Amino acid sequence: MTSLAVALQETLPRLGQCAAEPAVLELIAALASGLERGELELNLAGAPPEEISPEGWPSRHRQALAASPLVALAEASECNPEAPLVLDGLQLRWRRWHVQLQTVLENLQARAQQPLTAAATDDQLQQALAHAASQGLDRRQQQAVQAVLCHSLVLLGGGPGTGKTSTVVQMLAAALRLQPQLRLHLAAPTGKAATRLGQAVVAGASHLDADAAIAERLQQAPCSTLHRLLESSGERFGRHQRHPLALDLLVVDEVSMVDLPLMQALLHALPPHGRLLLVGDPAQLPPVGPGAVLLELCKPQPLQALGEAAVELTTTYRNNGAIAAVAQALRPSPTQERLQLDSASLITQLQALGPNENLRWHTHSTNRLPQSVLARLREHQQTLAGLARELQWPEADSLPQNSEPLLAELEQCILLTPMRQGPWGVDSVHRQLLAERYGQPIQAWPLGTPVLNQRNLPEQGLANGDIGVLVDRNGERLVLFPSGRLLHPARLSQATPALALTIHKSQGSQYAEVLLLMPPTRHWDPRLLYTGLTRARSQALLVTPDKAGVSAA
Repeated sequence: MTSLAVALQETLPRLGQCAAEPAVLELIAALASGLERGELELNLAGAPPEEISPEGWPSRHRQALAASPLVALAEASECNPEAPLVLDGLQLRWRRWHVQLQTVLENLQARAQQPLTAAATDDQLQQALAHAASQGLDRRQQQAVQAVLCHSLVLLGGGPGTGKTSTVVQMLAAALRLQPQLRLHLAAPTGKAATRLGQAVVAGASHLDADAAIAERLQQAPCSTLHRLLESSGERFGRHQRHPLALDLLVVDEVSMVDLPLMQALLHALPPHGRLLLVGDPAQLPPVGPGAVLLELCKPQPLQALGEAAVELTTTYRNNGAIAAVAQALRPSPTQERLQLDSASLITQLQALGPNENLRWHTHSTNRLPQSVLARLREHQQTLAGLARELQWPEADSLPQNSEPLLAELEQCILLTPMRQGPWGVDSVHRQLLAERYGQPIQAWPLGTPVLNQRNLPEQGLANGDIGVLVDRNGERLVLFPSGRLLHPARLSQATPALALTIHKSQGSQYAEVLLLMPPTRHWDPRLLYTGLTRARSQALLVTPDKAGVSAA
C-alpha cells in the first residue's frame, strides 16, 4: 500500500469524525492508488483492485458507503458538502475531481450543442459534402466535415490508419471556404505530437491543388504544444478567461494525453466564440496526470449528449500488416468503455505470425535483457554516432548543413517498456548501452546519444518530451533538436538518454521500428500493449516472459 493511501486512511475518518469502517478504508486505499495512475474513480461493478478484499465485493462495500458520512450521492452531493467522496451510480470518486470532471464535461457538451455564429446554410452544407466525397472521403469522414460546419465543438476519434489527420485537413479546408479569415491554431500535448501534427497538416494541404489559397493558409497555421499556447509558467497559465486566446478554431490532437486540469485550463482560455476540434484515439493510454478526458467523453452518456458532434472513424486506409491486425484486435468494441484483453485469442493470433510479418513475437526470461534487443539498439547507437561525426559545420556558431540523416535516424528505432526500474526497465537498458558513462553529465555520453528533454523551456522553443541528439561542434558538446535548436547540455537539467522510453513517454511519437518489452506489471493495462504497438510504422518486436506473458499480471 502506498504512503498516500495510508495517510488518507488515517486522516479522512478523523476529519469526518467517524469510525474507520474497514470496507471504506479499502476503498480509500484503492482510490489513492488509482490517483497515482491518473485514475479518478473506482468502478464498483468491476473486478476488485488489489487493495480490496474480494470477500463480499462489491455488496459489502456498497453497504458501507451507504452508511458512511464520508460519502455523498452525486445527485444530492450539496446535502453533504463536507464528504470527500462522491458516489455517482457505480462510480466512486474524490469530490474535488468529481466536481471538476462534471464541469468540464458540461462545458464540452454545451459547446457541442452551441450553434455557430455563422452557421452554414443547407446549400453550403450540401456543397461541402459533395466536395468531400469528390476528395475520396468516406461516409464517416464526410460526417466529420459536416460536423465542423455545424458545431462549436467536434470530437473526432479513430485508430491508427483511419485517416484522422487527412480528415482534419478536409474539415479545416471546408471551414476556410466559408470563413476565409478564420484564425486557426494547431496544438498537441507534447512537442513531438505537435511537430507530427504540423507536418501532417502541411503534407495534407499540399494535395489541395484546386485550393491554393486555402492550402497556403493551412501550411502557415501556427502549431504548438498546449502548454506553450496557454503560456504556461509552471503552476499558472497566462491565458485564461480574462486574457483569452486570440483564435477562432483550435485543433487539439492526441487528446488521449490531455488530463483534466489541462482541459479545464484550455476551456477557461477559449474565447466564447472559439471552436474546438478534439482529435484522438480513445484506445490509447490515459494521460499521466489525473483524469482521462477523452475516455470520459467516449462513455455512452457523454457521447449521446455530443450527438452528431462526435464522429468515430472505423475504416483503415493505411495497411500496416500484422501490427495493425493485432492492434485492431486490442481495440474495444463500441459497447466497451475500456480494453478487455482476451489473452487466449491474442496468444493464438501471435502464434500464427509468419516469418515475413512486420510483427515478431519472442519470449525471454525477465532476469536480463534479450541480447538480440541489445544488439539492435547498439547497431542503432553506432549509426547515430557515425552520422553525428559526419556533421559539417561551415562556421563556428552555425547549424550543421547535413543534419537531416542524423535527425531521421532518431526515429528509426526505439525500445519501449512500461517500466523504468527492473531488468526490463528503461534505466537498465541505458545502463548497459552507456556503460561507465551512465549517470554522468550529458557531455560525457557517447556522441549521437538521443537526449530526452523533461522540462518545458518556452524561451528555448522546447517542450517536455522533445528529443534531441548529442553532437560535437569544434570540440564543444551540444544537443541538436529537430526544430534546429542547438542547446548547451547545461540548459537541459533533468534530461535523460532516450534510446529507450517508457510507453507513456512515447505517446504522440512514431518510429520505423519498435522493440516492445512487456513484463508483468503491478497495474496491468492492455492499453500499454496497444499504445506500444501503434508507435511502430514498419516493424515491431514484441518480447514477453512466456506465452501467457501478455496477460501475466
